[in-house]
Amino acid sequence: MSGSAHATAPARHGGNLILRVIGLLSQLSGIISALLIIASVGVTCQMIFIRFVLNGSTIWQTEGVTYMMIAATMLGLPYVQYLRGHVNVDLLPLMLPVGLRRVLAFVVLAMTLAVTAIMVWYGYLFWHEAWDWGETSNTPWNPKLWVPYLALPLGFGLYALQLAADTVSMAWDIEPPFGLDPDAALTDALAERAD
Repeated sequence: MSGSAHATAPARHGGNLILRVIGLLSQLSGIISALLIIASVGVTCQMIFIRFVLNGSTIWQTEGVTYMMIAATMLGLPYVQYLRGHVNVDLLPLMLPVGLRRVLAFVVLAMTLAVTAIMVWYGYLFWHEAWDWGETSNTPWNPKLWVPYLALPLGFGLYALQLAADTVSMAWDIEPPFGLDPDAALTDALAERAD
């Protein structure tokens, strides 16, 4: 992964309203993810206070924090994709000419979308089963499991939407493949790292 600015530049929309709305959904998802992390830290602190200061017992805190952190991870997927924050090793793209770099980017996006679509489908089935059967966690707190399970299809669905927007953005030449300038080459990246 190179240290240049393209690695952290957010997704481009080129003025397209649909791409802009998808980007805003990804940003909203990131805000919700961050709020869930903050809430889980607060609940953890409250649990520590109850256990070690008040010498009381806790019922829901550990389970609640676990569900919030899983939801934060799932809902963080589209935001990280929007920011181009997922791991990106650009060695192979930099070695390829622009045309092949573009083909590779479409193949990578298609494969990622395929895996994400599978996760959306099975996440939906998982959520729907919990909803349909009225499953609960069978713990003292005993929450309905469809609530935390909703993060699976929702997070992966928004991630797939952002990936689709990225594919359209690249197809319409709004954004270059892998965020690399067309004239970027491996020798330039190596020289940049040496500096």
